[in-house]
Order: sequence, then structure tokens, then C-alpha cells
Amino acid sequence: MHSPRLREATQACFQGCCPNPNLDEVEQPIAKTRSTSSVCRHNFAATTASSFFPNTHFTNHESIPSLQESFLHFIKAYPNYSDTAPIDQIRAREYSHLSISDHVCLDYIGVGLFSQSQMNKSDGQSGNLPLFGVTFKSVSLKSQLLHGGEGSPLESAIKKRIMEFLNISQDDYSMVFTANRSAAFKLVAQSYPFQSSRKLLTVYDHESEALDSMVNMSEKRGARVMAAEFKWPRLRIHSAKLRKMIVRDNKKKKNRGLFVFPLQSRTSGASYSYQWMTMAQENGWHVLLDACALGPKEMDSFALSLFQPDFLICSFYKIFGENPTGFGCLIVKKSTVPLLEASGGSGIVSITPENNLLRSSEDNSGTDTELEQIAKNQESAENETSDIIQCRCLDHVDSLGLRLVNSRGRYLINWLVSAVTKLRHPNRLDHFALVTIYGPKVKFDRGPALAFNIHDWKGERVEPALVQKLADRSKISIGVGFLHHIWFSEKYEGHNSIILERNVKETETVGTKSRKDKQGITVATVALTFLANFEDAYRLWAFIAQFLDADFVEKERWRYTALNQKTIEV
Repeated sequence: MHSPRLREATQACFQGCCPNPNLDEVEQPIAKTRSTSSVCRHNFAATTASSFFPNTHFTNHESIPSLQESFLHFIKAYPNYSDTAPIDQIRAREYSHLSISDHVCLDYIGVGLFSQSQMNKSDGQSGNLPLFGVTFKSVSLKSQLLHGGEGSPLESAIKKRIMEFLNISQDDYSMVFTANRSAAFKLVAQSYPFQSSRKLLTVYDHESEALDSMVNMSEKRGARVMAAEFKWPRLRIHSAKLRKMIVRDNKKKKNRGLFVFPLQSRTSGASYSYQWMTMAQENGWHVLLDACALGPKEMDSFALSLFQPDFLICSFYKIFGENPTGFGCLIVKKSTVPLLEASGGSGIVSITPENNLLRSSEDNSGTDTELEQIAKNQESAENETSDIIQCRCLDHVDSLGLRLVNSRGRYLINWLVSAVTKLRHPNRLDHFALVTIYGPKVKFDRGPALAFNIHDWKGERVEPALVQKLADRSKISIGVGFLHHIWFSEKYEGHNSIILERNVKETETVGTKSRKDKQGITVATVALTFLANFEDAYRLWAFIAQFLDADFVEKERWRYTALNQKTIEV
């Protein structure tokens, strides 16, 4: 039997309001919905495979098709890509620095607040970028939620705009700004009542500094930490194990613990069913939804009103293509606030106009009267700023809509997956692949992130850190990640010792440091934001293809040394 909420969410998701149903992970959905959805996804995968140089492999980087030729095949596979032209127009008009710098930014996921054109304006007219900084507040999360108020006019304006963007009612939820994503996770761990709700259950296929900060703090406070596992080789959730951990001790459904769940992996691009949240809630768990890896329009489209998580974490940076500074947002359901513990914490920040930041008292030699005047001037500036303020990037995303933004990302990431799998080492009878992809391959509902490794002609992995450095020389920014919690079935049991590596890190415990030894896979990662275009994806493909040259790495090392640069260590 399907609950009314499950049926309603299924229909909403199928109509495009949610990022990914994937209901087969949890339970069988309505037959008609599954049939139609399956046909749609199958057709998409078949079209991708048949439209881009079918039955063709490339063994020489000089033989890959040109940008123009590749784009013609791309448009043939995805004719509706032309509908996303408004995004190209926004990129050209508002983010011209991406073309001027000739730099491809594929190393972080997130949503910007403002556009570069706002930064370039300095004439004082309405719509200018309200430059801001952050100042730390020494206050507990519970105290800030209960007594912090709306904050300054600038804070209130930005908070209101973000809540509108996320489609979250201020009647049901309260929000605090945090220094970053990690600070938001740590604040929850510091405040959650682990004395009575002792478990922490996480669903991440990759190592995360933010999650590690939560796990370490939760363990210090007595939590029992559990983690979902992911099946090799596609890294799908091991559903049977996760379901068992969620529903264990079914008679004791109250005060189970905290279930931390992302709808999408920011490393592998795997998408997960939001029905896991329903299962957790029905079995007495509080739910923290990590929305940091979601696309910009998906944040307000995952049927939040149906699932109502207790906590939601997201992050915003200032401008895409710049240094990704910004802040984190921790959003807490008002009915959950009384359950929190008023423990000491750090990481909550205030948003302040950058040019009007007050100096600390020890750095300020002004008189009391002068300090009072500075404070009045700052308040006046904040009032004025909160009235011209425009989060133009959020406005652009809202104007584009979910279908346009999601479709563009879907076309680009699946073309990229298809393209890199066609790169094969020459002179190998087994047609050894240049690239190994971890997670979903070509898939209708995969996320716009990709985890991969490059292998040389001998089959040895090129270190992801080296790939990252060489990409940077080509003005392409990519990331490095670590996949873990990988489960091998009997069929792949022999792969365990061959594939996995150890990653040893020191972690803080009560009064001492301990070493945690994790097994996993270090990978190169890329992420496509809504502003990414076909040329960005093609340039990454052309860069990866250079590794088909058996001497590429050695030639790059020699060239770097010849230019009196520091030698890259492999």
C-alpha cells in the first residue's frame, strides 16, 4: 500500500517538480508512472549512445572531432538544447569574465547570489552589487534561533530573498547564516540532543570535510555513528542495508536519532530517492537534508512542503567564476528548535556591508562619540543597501525555471560521460579505456557531477592531484575527491584489494588526536553549474584526450621545468 504522501510525491516528482524519483530504491511505485518514466529514460540513453559517433573510439588526441563538429553531433542528439539559449545570453551579458579570462570553472558546486556585471558597476545606481563581509557571533544555535531576531536590514533582506528562492515559509522555518557549509553541520552536531537520540546515520558516497566535522563532534557527544554503503561499480545505495538501519528496533520509533541525507552526490553525480526521508521520518528519525549539491532550481522544487525536514543546509557564494567565498545557510524547522540543547557553539555569522565594517574596539582609537557616529553611519548604510539590493543570479535562475536549467545540465553531463568513454588507448588488443567513471554512466536523472580517473597505457592510474595540476595549466579548474563506504558483492569480491586505497587522517577526539584509516578511491571530479556551456565540456574532453599520448605527462613535466617553474611531483 502506498501512503497518500508517497502517492502525492510520486506524481509531483514525475511531473518534473522534484529532481529524481528513483523510487525503485525504496519500494515499487505506481505501475503507470514507472512504465512511462522508464520509457523516457531508456529513450534518452539510447539517443545519447546512437547520436555521438556510434561504434567509434578515439585513440589519438589529434583525431578527436573539432569543437564545431562535436557541437553539430551534440545538437543532433539533443535538439532541445537550443531552448536553453537564454542561459547563454545571461552568461554573455552578466558573466563576461568567464569568456575574457578563458577559464573553465568545474571545481565547485553551489549557487551564486550576484552577477559579475553588478560588481563592475560603480555609479551608485540601483541594482549595484552590495558587497558584504561576515563577522562571527559568539552565540549558541538555539539562542540565535529563539532570540536572534531578523538581524540588520541587510541581513533581513538577504535572508528573505534566500527563503523565497528556496520556497520556504518563514512561518515554518528559521534561518541562520554560518561561516560556511562545515560550520552549519558542526552547529547541528553541537546542538542536537544525542543524549536521548543517540544515533547519527549518514548517506554519503564521498569524504566530506563538512560531514567529518559533524561526525567528530557527534562522537564526542556520545552519538553512535552509522553510514550507508554503496554498491560497486555503479555506487548505488545498498538499499537492504540502509533500510535495515533505518527501521531497526521498529517498536521504538521515538527519539531514534539524526538522519543526514543528500538528494544528490556532489562527487559522483548519483541521485537518491527522497523517499528515504519519508522512511526515516516514519521510523522516528529527525532529518537533515543537505541541499548543497542540488542545482539552483532544484532547491525549491523537491516537494519540501511534503517532507518538511527538521534541518536543511545549503550554501551560497558571491559570484560564479570568482573565488567561491560566501556563507552557509542553516535552516531549522521551528517545531524542532525546542528540542535543541543550548550548548556553546561557533560558526554563526552576521552579514555586514563590506565597506562599513566596524573595527574591533582594541583596533579603534576613536572616542565614544566617534564610535557612536560610525555605528549610526553603518546602520544608515545597511538600511540604504537593503533597499537597492538585488540578488541578480537568483533572479536569473528564477526567470529560467526548473525545466530549462535541468535540461541543460542533463544534456551536457551525459554528453561528457559519453565522450570520455570513447577515448581508448592505442595498440591495445583489449581496447583499454583511458577513463574510468565511478557512479552512474549515461543516465537521464544523474546529477551534473562526475568522478573519474585517468589510466596510462600500462593501466596504471595517473594521480588525480597531478591531473588537477595539469588541467589548471590548461585553464580548467577541476577538483579531487575521495569515494568511500563502497560495498563489493561476491561477484566483485576480488576487486576490493585491487581498487581500494587507504586514506589516513588525524581527527580530534576528547583531549587527544586519533588516526582514522578509511578505505576508498581518490578521484578527479568535475561539476557543471547552470552557466556551463558546451565549449566548457568540450575543452575538458579535449584536455583528457591528451593523456592518450603516452608521453604527455613527461613532456608536460619537462616543459614546466624548462620554463624555470617548480617541478610537479607525481
